[in-house]
Amino acid sequence: MFVLVTLALTAAAGPSVGQQPDTERNVTGSPVPTITAVYPNPVADGDSGEFVVLSVPNGTDLESYRFGDDEGTVELPNRTASGRVVLATEPEAVPESVAGPILECSGCPELANSGEPLTLRGPNGTLDTAEYADAPEGELFYPGTERRWRPLGATDFEPVVAGPGQVQAFTLPDSPDVPRETLADADERILLAGYTLTDDRVVDALVAARERGVETRVLLDGSPVGGLTKPSADALDRLVAANVSVRLIDGPAARYRFHHPKYAVVDDEAVVLTENWKPAGVGGTSSRGWGVVVDSPRVVDGLVRTFRADSGWKDAIEWAQLRENESFEPASPTVGRYPSRVDPESVRVDRVELLVAPDNAAGRVREILANASDSIRIVQVSIGGRDDVLLVESIEAARRGVEVEILLSNTWYTREENRRLADELRTLADREDIPLSVRLAEPGGRYEKIHAKGVLVDGNTTIVGSLNWNANAYRENREVALVLHGEEAGAYFGGVFERDWEGGITLVPLGLLAVVVLALSLAGMVARRISFDPG
Repeated sequence: MFVLVTLALTAAAGPSVGQQPDTERNVTGSPVPTITAVYPNPVADGDSGEFVVLSVPNGTDLESYRFGDDEGTVELPNRTASGRVVLATEPEAVPESVAGPILECSGCPELANSGEPLTLRGPNGTLDTAEYADAPEGELFYPGTERRWRPLGATDFEPVVAGPGQVQAFTLPDSPDVPRETLADADERILLAGYTLTDDRVVDALVAARERGVETRVLLDGSPVGGLTKPSADALDRLVAANVSVRLIDGPAARYRFHHPKYAVVDDEAVVLTENWKPAGVGGTSSRGWGVVVDSPRVVDGLVRTFRADSGWKDAIEWAQLRENESFEPASPTVGRYPSRVDPESVRVDRVELLVAPDNAAGRVREILANASDSIRIVQVSIGGRDDVLLVESIEAARRGVEVEILLSNTWYTREENRRLADELRTLADREDIPLSVRLAEPGGRYEKIHAKGVLVDGNTTIVGSLNWNANAYRENREVALVLHGEEAGAYFGGVFERDWEGGITLVPLGLLAVVVLALSLAGMVARRISFDPG
């Protein structure tokens, strides 16, 4: 038995708590009825709450159509509908977040978790079909789209594009005061989203803002790699004690593998970073990172919409609830001190784009790389292998003559895999004689490790944000990044990249290194230490 639900079509800036986030692009009615989404494997026991979403022309008489699977079809209810329509097996089991009136559609088939073909028929034959296989629990199937499976409640945002203006560009560990002072200047609201939060001075700024009457909300990940730490628990306890709203994305209904963005909306501004809200990141005690403060209304509104959608779903659990029966891992404080060599700078941009993953970030970055004509500069902690889609696009750019430079972290937990990848890419570059270079960062007392996630294309397009280059970040995580179009932003971050690049280690391919060692040995020089060219 199925149920009909007509959903409102009005686009909103974002749902409030408990409302349905934008799970699909809104439609005003297709020229012919189509199947737009299928929810075959609910989290609830017995698959209670299955439904199918249709898009129908305005003023459609549903009774004229039939829906079913390969075993047969049934007539839809006698109702007139427009736009999005949902068919569900049990009215009372449809998630509350799926809004709209519920109409029973008796005889409609149950949806197989293992997959099956579905058919929508009209008076003159088949109008649309959708076939899925191996339905993941709690996810919607979107036929004919690149992201075929998405968790119920996940967004499907388009990139936000804003016009020209000024932004404040900064780097870490050089300028930790920029994000802290941005928070400290709040008068009306702070919406802070991140992966983890342990920095005492950030917590101080949030508590002080709340005490001034500022709306202060925090959204983090509930299951970061390695678990929640004691410093994190202490920080969140302080915030809750000060009446700051703290939620963490976690649990079986979690829409994202990790809630991994690093941004904060502060009044009518927003700060977007590559670094976490902890001493090693925004605290300036360890990581090389990039950051931007923007005041574009479109970008700020887009981040507000993202925050509301992410914090307004059932997987955004209040800290007090999540804390119960939770154990916390010890963590050693990061105490490094580094000189400030790169000052913040106000730079003009011709255009700014707001990207979010998994909705649109990877596809848009890939498009930017595909359109590169002169140069691509990449800084990443690591890259998810030779077949990573963005790395493949960068290699293709090098094959058409674009100079590609890749700077990777040389810290202990990435060194081995980054050296293997660097050796593989250098061997490829030598074999194909293409302008592709890879170095491992050598901090030289300027920072402890690379943690930035940035891209520079043709000197006039800069990408700054949380997007690591791996499949999880593209497809499973919530990530946020800005694309800054303009030569001034490119010059600022290009200068930072250049200094870090010049300090990097140029790796010799392992095969060549073996030949060198043998030659030195034969020459009686084995005792001399072989070092990499700092380049």
